[in-house]
This record gives sequence, C-alpha cells and structure tokens, in this order.
Amino acid sequence: MQKNIHPGYEHVVFRDKAADFAFLTRSTRSSDKTIEWEDGRTYPVIDVEISSASHPFYTGTSRVVDTAGRVERFQRRYRRG
Repeated sequence: MQKNIHPGYEHVVFRDKAADFAFLTRSTRSSDKTIEWEDGRTYPVIDVEISSASHPFYTGTSRVVDTAGRVERFQRRYRRG
C-alpha cells in the first residue's frame, strides 16, 4: 500500500439531536466539535439529521401511502376523450 494517501480512520460520535441518540463508531469523517463519551474520553462529534432512532421505517411510524387512489385520481383528472 502507498503511504500517506489514505484518510485517517478514527473514532467518531454520530449524534441525532432529534431523537437524542448518539453512537460511537469509526469513520474517515471528522469534526472540529467534540463530545465527552461515556468512557470519559473526548471524541469528534458529527450531528446528523436522521438516524435509525428517528427514521420512520425503523421506528415503525411510517405512513401507508394510498398509491392506487392517487393513480386513479390522476387518471380521472387528465383523462383524454
């Protein structure tokens, strides 16, 4: 492997503020903001808009979309003839 061409792969905390949820993982991303984690160490923190804690698919709060009704409405509205 060539040296000095790969990004750093360090521990980072990803935080979903909407769900008050955070997890520690490793990533090539970094941040200037830091947070003290449960183990007492300080890690870079990256705020995310959505995670498995707040995504409707994972939380079971997803809506069922009536696609058949939408198609029928579209066809009635733009019917030719």
